[in-house]
Amino acid sequence: MDYSLLKGKVTEIHNGRIGPFTYQTKILSLLRKYDVFLMIGETHSITTWLFMFISKLYNNKRIYFWCHGWYGKETKVERFLKHILDRMPNGLFLYGNYAKNLMIREGFDEEKLHVVHNSLSYSKQVEVRKRLQITNVYTAHFRNDYKNLIFIGRLDPVKKLDMILTAIKQSEKFGFLYNITYIGSGQEKLKLETLSKELSLEERVWFYGSCYDEAVLGNLIYNADLCVAPGNIGLTAMHSLVFGTPAITHNCFKWQMPEFEAIKPGVTGNFFELNSVNSLSQAIDKWFNEKGEIREEVRQACMKEIDDYWTPEYQMNVFKIYLK
Repeated sequence: MDYSLLKGKVTEIHNGRIGPFTYQTKILSLLRKYDVFLMIGETHSITTWLFMFISKLYNNKRIYFWCHGWYGKETKVERFLKHILDRMPNGLFLYGNYAKNLMIREGFDEEKLHVVHNSLSYSKQVEVRKRLQITNVYTAHFRNDYKNLIFIGRLDPVKKLDMILTAIKQSEKFGFLYNITYIGSGQEKLKLETLSKELSLEERVWFYGSCYDEAVLGNLIYNADLCVAPGNIGLTAMHSLVFGTPAITHNCFKWQMPEFEAIKPGVTGNFFELNSVNSLSQAIDKWFNEKGEIREEVRQACMKEIDDYWTPEYQMNVFKIYLK
């Protein structure tokens, strides 16, 4: 960040760790200098707890948390701590409505819960998007006209990427043939390469590798037909949708990241049962049965979801309303 763009003096703080707990340097000294604070709201942060308790000595401090809020998988200890800490600030800015609804059910004041969503490099992505067009990037590589699935992100075990291969092999039994392109690198690559050969899918699997060029990524995503993320989808959902490609991921939301909310069932993607290859295979087949002929309509719906709710402009508007 270019601090010269900011009007006030900048104090740079750093994160540290003591066992399972974190802390932030210099943060307590800032309490006297400002009237409004937007800060993390994590129960494992020692300095956040100290900051909130000390702030009670002042009458004119307004403090807000920007955090995930509740997941729905909290242990008894986490629930106890969150019930204390999350009631201390003047309000909370949350990544999604799922967390907001959980907190309302836990008895939190709805008027203090504000959904701010998340965003990527939206302005840059939109400029790339303006230049995108349908290309033969997949037909040229695979030399077939099958529907093209993609995954974008690290090839890590937590992503459960082997499920994609097993699912598309299962879909073969019902006459559905798909290509899959993995965009990214990671420790699972060798395992996935081996599995693709075992399933006789190597001709329909493309290990593209890492890519950080938005123009290249935009072309690959825009021309794909469906993004599949068997594990937590996170920012992959936003990256896929902003370039017009719907996404499928699992339906156990307490184990998801908040960006799953960008997926509107039957509009910008869909969900399958957690850890079920059968359900994943059926969800992919169902998507193309119902939406395969209206690719452009789906593309526009995906882009609109991001344009309307998942941009820095949307986030700033929420902040301006509640922080003024």
